[in-house]
Amino acid sequence: MKQNEQGLYFYPVKLIAGVLYPDQDWWNWTVKELEGLWGPYETISPPYEFNVTDYYREISPVLFRRFISFTGIRDGAGLPRWKKEACLVEERSRSPRAVNIDPGYVNGARLVLASTKDHAHRIYLGEGIHAEVTLRFRFRKWQAFDYTFPDFAAGTYDEFLSAAREQWIKETQSRRNGG
Repeated sequence: MKQNEQGLYFYPVKLIAGVLYPDQDWWNWTVKELEGLWGPYETISPPYEFNVTDYYREISPVLFRRFISFTGIRDGAGLPRWKKEACLVEERSRSPRAVNIDPGYVNGARLVLASTKDHAHRIYLGEGIHAEVTLRFRFRKWQAFDYTFPDFAAGTYDEFLSAAREQWIKETQSRRNGG
């Protein structure tokens, strides 16, 4: 935990979002929308073909997933607000939605994603939002749990997540050293 400028304690995290989208136009639109909410992006992953489930087929028969991280460190308590804001962006995309946005955060030990769907391994945070520790960072690598989505468990996104984690380390150390 860290203290902010007002003397309040907060849990510093690196805000990221996973985005499912059908084409480059919708990806570009989503990035602009998210930057309007959360400020400039820091890193964007390459696109990955997303074909591990049919759950999101109402968006498009062909989907891609990309990740985006945002500058600075934030208070992890913002996770419910980030998810609610992401849901509003999804609603603005079209009906039915054209994109799916899963905000979350990375710190030194874990990837946490927000969800509106309850399940045994998710913790209710309030206002219809749940949190899931999707991966943990242990023994210098990302490790899955038995409930982790197959694409995350396969290590597909580890390079991006590790880069976001390294940026989190750099920023928290800088803050600790007065930078």
